[in-house]
Amino acid sequence: MLNGLWLAPLVLWLANRGDAPNSPLDMLYFAITALFWIGHRLSSTWLAYATEAYRPLLRAQPVRFVVLPLLITVACFAVFLPPDTALPFTRAQRLVLLAILDYAFGVYHFAGQHFGALSLYRLRAGRAASASTRSMDRLFALGVGGALIFVADIVSGSVAYQDRWIGGWFPDWMVAAQEEIRWGGMALLFAATAAMLGFELRSARPSLPRILYVAGLSLLVAIALTPRSLFPFLVLWTSQHWILATGFASRTARVQPQAPQSGVRRLLHVLNARPWAIVILLMAVSVLLLPVFEVEANRQGGTYYGDRIFGFLAQSLRSSTWVPALIALGFASGFVHYLLDRCVYRMSNPQIRAAARGLVGSPSASS
Repeated sequence: MLNGLWLAPLVLWLANRGDAPNSPLDMLYFAITALFWIGHRLSSTWLAYATEAYRPLLRAQPVRFVVLPLLITVACFAVFLPPDTALPFTRAQRLVLLAILDYAFGVYHFAGQHFGALSLYRLRAGRAASASTRSMDRLFALGVGGALIFVADIVSGSVAYQDRWIGGWFPDWMVAAQEEIRWGGMALLFAATAAMLGFELRSARPSLPRILYVAGLSLLVAIALTPRSLFPFLVLWTSQHWILATGFASRTARVQPQAPQSGVRRLLHVLNARPWAIVILLMAVSVLLLPVFEVEANRQGGTYYGDRIFGFLAQSLRSSTWVPALIALGFASGFVHYLLDRCVYRMSNPQIRAAARGLVGSPSASS
C-alpha cells in the first residue's frame, strides 16, 4: 500500500527545480495523471460490474449498485444539458453549483479512503474488533485528512470557486488571518499525529504499516498547511489517492468464484485473477480517456495534458458541440465513483467482505 512517504521527498525535490509547464515536476504529474487519474475513477465501476466476486451483490443490492448510479447519471445530464433558458439557472451557474458539490464530496471521499486504508491495516494486524482503534482511525482520517485539508484549501485560495466561499459562506477575515490559521492547523496536526502514533505504539499489536501511513498522511497535510506553491501539494494529494485506489482495485477481486468456461465472463475472470493485468488495463483506459474527461476537469483553466498525447483531437473535443454532454459525463462519473467506492469497499457488510477477500483476506473478518 502507498503511504505517501516515498512520494513527498520526490515531489519536493522536483518542486525546487520549478513547477512551470514542462518542468520536471510538471512532467511527473503529467505521467501520473495520464496513467492513473481516469483509471482510478473507473476502478470501483470495474469491480462492481466486471468481476465475478461482486456479481451476487448486483442481485442482492440492486438499489446501491444499479438504481442509484443510473439516477445520478441521469440527473447530471438533466441538470447540465438544457440550455440557459430552459431552467431557472443558467448553464454557467449550474456548472458552478455542480463543481462546488463535487469539491465537497471529493474532500470527504479522499478522507474516506484514508480511513479505509487504516481500517485495512487494522484488520491485517488482527485488531478488526477493536472499536476504540476504529474510532481513532475515523477521527484522524476525517479530521486530519478531511477538515484540515479543507481549511488549508480555504486559506490558500485553492478551493473550487474561492469567491463563492470567502465573503459568502465564510468570513473575509479568514484570508487576512491565514498565517494564524496555518499555525493553528499545524498545532492540531502535531497533536493529532502524536496521539495517533502514541495510541498505536501502546496497542497490543502495533502495526508498522499503520504507523507509516499515519506519518505519510501527516506529512501531506503539513505540506498543505505550508505557505508555498499550490502545485506540489496538488501533485502529492491527488497522486497518492489515485495510485492507492488503483492498487486497491487490482487486488480486491483476485480471489473469485469460478466463472463460466467460455465467453466474456471467462476472459474477465482471467484478468481479475491477475492484479498486474488490472493495473495495466486501468492505466490504458486512463490514457485513452484522458482528453474526454479533461473537458470537464479543467473548467477553471490549466494545462491540458491530453493535448500532449492526442494533439488536435483533444483540442477539437473542447470546441465541439459535445462539450455540454462531456461535462455532464465528467460530473456523473465523479459522483458515481464516490458512490461505488463506498459500495464496493463497505467492509461492514459480510457480502462485500466475501467479495473483497482478495484484499482483506478471510471473508469472515470485519472492519
